[in-house]
Amino acid sequence: MPLLIVFIGILFLLLLIIKFKLNTFVSLIITSFVVAIGLGMPLDKITTSIENGIGSQLGHLSLVFGFGAMLGKLVADSGGAYRIATTLINRFGRKWIQLAVVLASFIIGIALFFEVGIVLLIPIIFAIATELGISILYLGIPMAAALSVTHGFLPPHPAPTAIASALNANVGMVLIYGLILAIPVTLIAGPLFAVVAQKYIPSAFKQKGNLSALGTQKEFKLEDTPSFGMSTLTSLFPVIIMAISTIYDMVVNKGIRPKNPNSVDSFFMFIGAPGVAMLLSLLFAIYSMGFARKIPVKDIMSSLEVAVKQIAMLLLIIGGCGAFKQVLVDGGVANVISKMFESSSLSPLFLGWLIAALLRVSLGSATVAALTAAGLVSGLMAGTGVDPALMVIAIGSGSLIASHVNDAGFWMIKEYFDLTVKETLATWTVLETVVSVSGLGGVMIINLFV
Repeated sequence: MPLLIVFIGILFLLLLIIKFKLNTFVSLIITSFVVAIGLGMPLDKITTSIENGIGSQLGHLSLVFGFGAMLGKLVADSGGAYRIATTLINRFGRKWIQLAVVLASFIIGIALFFEVGIVLLIPIIFAIATELGISILYLGIPMAAALSVTHGFLPPHPAPTAIASALNANVGMVLIYGLILAIPVTLIAGPLFAVVAQKYIPSAFKQKGNLSALGTQKEFKLEDTPSFGMSTLTSLFPVIIMAISTIYDMVVNKGIRPKNPNSVDSFFMFIGAPGVAMLLSLLFAIYSMGFARKIPVKDIMSSLEVAVKQIAMLLLIIGGCGAFKQVLVDGGVANVISKMFESSSLSPLFLGWLIAALLRVSLGSATVAALTAAGLVSGLMAGTGVDPALMVIAIGSGSLIASHVNDAGFWMIKEYFDLTVKETLATWTVLETVVSVSGLGGVMIINLFV
């Protein structure tokens, strides 16, 4: 019965979002109340459960997302993203142009949210494709693959950071596993898939794209942008800090956090915390992308304010996910699921991936699917010995599968590349599925050795 109520609740959530076009955050909160009542929770406890869910979800994640958005905005507004993309593309040349696009998208994708990365990179992709006389989608697929992988696999992006928090996973290990998997998965879903797709859906590769869908674009002169090295360092700064902290932990303490850390242990644990790493990265970006280039303080602060406004609704939606997750936990659904599969021979990692995949297909949003799955899967991990960091990647992979008409990313790709719905399904939807399945395969392989 609890699972039936959850299923009805998800259908109700879909109805509110798709049929009645209700705001996603509002829909999540309404659905949380409805599901809580259906699960028989005491009425005087429901509001508390929802408030606790929102609070626990946004407690430290608001720091990561807020500072991350500000960092990305500074890199974008300064022309740093433009410098990274154009420099790599010019260095690699025509023969290796897809790899140049992958590398540029990967670096930029770490610093920027998926949608922002697309908007920044597509005009560059269009210009390069036109100059070289090649298909826009031939470069667009590697770009989308790299952005999608960073979005689903790598902290400090919303989903992997939030899942790591929910499952008490070491964020540094999530980052290391994510980087190990990101390279092969991106190459499979990017350059390799582009070659295959070009053969079975050739019409999609003949489209000229639709730059007007992006609106007015800021133009940069290369000589006015920050250097390639500084732009790259700024974009990767949070990853570098968290990686240094994790490597220290692995080398000195063999990956086990000491119960009584000394001052050096405490220092590396401090800087490796996602909130601290993002704050340090933001301060560095304010200097490297602002003060060092003699940008007025007023302009720097304006970029930060715009960045916060752009993610305000995302933060609310993530909070709404937390509310829904908490209702499922407090209502006993997580326990029901864990009991259902406690004698199952299926791997908990596969089950985590599967639950996230089903939610992704149903709800559309990768972030919503990932966070909801994390709440349901937490009960499956007890006593299994599964590495929580690998479970984060498994859920992140599942949350990317089969983007279709209920996902905003689907329509962005369709409009920007001027594709039909059929062509978008045959390219973007399949690409996301390749990323998802490849990610799961990689997680299973790593699990054999850790």
